[in-house]
Amino acid sequence: MSYYVTTPIFYANGEPHLGHAYSTMAADILARHMRQRGEDVFFLTGTDEHGEPVAQAAEKEGITPQELVDRSALRFEDMVGKVDATNDFFIRTTDAGHIKLVQEVTDRVRENGYVYKDMYEGWYCPRCADFKTEQEIGPGDTCLIHEIPLLRQQEENWFFRLSALQEPLEKLYEEHPDMVMPDFRRNEALSFIRQGLRDVSLSRSQLTWGVPLSWDPDQVMYVWFDALLNYYTALGYAREGEDLTDRFWPADWHILAKDILKFHAVFWPAFLMAAGLEPPRRMFIHGFLLMGDKKMSKSLGNVLDPFEVIERFGADALRYYCFREVSFGQDGSISTAGFETRYESELANDFGNLASRSLAMVSRYRDGLVPDSTVDPMLAADFDGIVGRVSALLDEAQISQALEEIWVVVRRMNRYVEETQPWVLAKDDGDAERLDQVLYNLVEGLRILTLLLHPYLPESSEVLAAALGQSGLGLEDFGSRGGGQSVERIEPLFPKL
Repeated sequence: MSYYVTTPIFYANGEPHLGHAYSTMAADILARHMRQRGEDVFFLTGTDEHGEPVAQAAEKEGITPQELVDRSALRFEDMVGKVDATNDFFIRTTDAGHIKLVQEVTDRVRENGYVYKDMYEGWYCPRCADFKTEQEIGPGDTCLIHEIPLLRQQEENWFFRLSALQEPLEKLYEEHPDMVMPDFRRNEALSFIRQGLRDVSLSRSQLTWGVPLSWDPDQVMYVWFDALLNYYTALGYAREGEDLTDRFWPADWHILAKDILKFHAVFWPAFLMAAGLEPPRRMFIHGFLLMGDKKMSKSLGNVLDPFEVIERFGADALRYYCFREVSFGQDGSISTAGFETRYESELANDFGNLASRSLAMVSRYRDGLVPDSTVDPMLAADFDGIVGRVSALLDEAQISQALEEIWVVVRRMNRYVEETQPWVLAKDDGDAERLDQVLYNLVEGLRILTLLLHPYLPESSEVLAAALGQSGLGLEDFGSRGGGQSVERIEPLFPKL
């Protein structure tokens, strides 16, 4: 079965921050898990490189927009690599392949009768690159998201007949109640639709940095329509000489933050329907990572640099912390102190120590050879159905909940060590058979945990899999491998700070 997951594409007018890494890591966890299940996966991320904010940032620096986005894209590609993401393609909306396909799709929208020319006047946020409705304007005519004054703009543009898609959108939401998750985000999007949709600008006449309209080259496409189409266009040129559209479209999951809900949950499916294309299957809208009580945002200047975090804690620690500390889908506060607490108590002690001491005891008591024994009823119930439960949760993009299911078993394994006390059993030859059983179950339990945690802790799990003699990373059930394998001691997976 094919499986297509995307991040939002990240706007290229600044530096990557932890919020960008958060979306990337979430999508990667889903992609890795589905590969473990043998699915045909395509994972997309990239950069959104057109629009007024890019042009303004470039002008401020005294460089061309292309020079700015070339530099910015490298930083985002670096961030994607440093969080250990396994994306299949990194799209840039300045790619010639993207521009060509954007024009083709937009031509189709026009041919289908959803485009006309008119005069627009309204409030505009240059950072959102969005014309605001009355409900989206804050006190003093400010942007509710960026807390900056809005600009009053008037220009003749080409318009998209969003209003004509109101009933089809309401029907789409009715027929696909899980298209937008969590439920309260779905309700937000549906409420916006039911307030009454107004036609929106498709183009800008006062801007040159964008995709020109094929039928009116003096106007460039409104950046959001250009950017949103990336999820579709990437499949047409990601692999030279091969069109992946039929294989992967529509997307199984768009992973994105709540501040771009309107564009993805309203504009995006409407634009696809206007082009005669199938809407995405599902979107998961996560909350903001907060520093104190403020959203992390480069425009607000309160960002935590993921490069610095990874240098200190490692990518695995960052991946783990973000989805343990903050329930995926909700807003949540993060801090350096929080990293340190989770790292010490859960990664270093709960899991890292479990791995080290289990392998050390096999080495000490059985010369590194896993005894051939049986599943211990003391553990069987704890592992029973764990693969299915985790898979079911990740099918719904419940990333934090799935991790908690795994961690329940991690904690149970640590209690098992204390309950069975292998170091005591090793002192009496009469307990040799019981010691064999305990050591086998420790290694087997650790092996299954390693496989389950691979999407979250890819580097550590690969080290541990090698030490356990595990040749592949596909999901397996507890007790499915017998004894007789050699295992190796390991250095601490998560050294004490």
